[in-house]
Amino acid sequence: MASLLKEYRPVLKFIATFLGVYFLFTLAYKFYLDFSDGSLYYPDYFSNLVGQQTVKLLEVFGYDASLIKSHEPVLNLVINNKNLAFISEGCNGISIIILFASFIISFSKDFKTTFIYIISGSVLIYIANLIRIVIIAIALYHYPWREEILHNVIFPGLIYSMVFVLWMFWVYRFNKTKS
Repeated sequence: MASLLKEYRPVLKFIATFLGVYFLFTLAYKFYLDFSDGSLYYPDYFSNLVGQQTVKLLEVFGYDASLIKSHEPVLNLVINNKNLAFISEGCNGISIIILFASFIISFSKDFKTTFIYIISGSVLIYIANLIRIVIIAIALYHYPWREEILHNVIFPGLIYSMVFVLWMFWVYRFNKTKS
């Protein structure tokens, strides 16, 4: 048994680190959501920010877009007077960033490189997520019958594929062990 533990120590360390970091980040995010004051930034700061930035980008593309507070903790996205979709906490990309960062920390070797990569990757994920929401909104405006495949299959596949590529880039580019 001891030889198995010794042999698989790096794998066990990775799993324990990943689960521990993921749990801590998720717990911190839950506390953030629980204590967010929805009066100033409804429903919470990051979801509101994503909503506002979505509206600005839609306006750049020539759409008349706005957000309306809902009785639920979501923002209704209105395009050209058509209540199209809603932006909730799950749309802000923070959960994906937590998953990304947990993996990177699990494979980290030095603080500086890890920190810079997490910040850079998080910014890329945030921007990709924002573009994803804008494209989904435009697609739903023109093709509302495609909501299921767009929202639940194609765009999650794209964003998670991007995270996977960032992970692999981290492992193969920044985290090689020296022979």
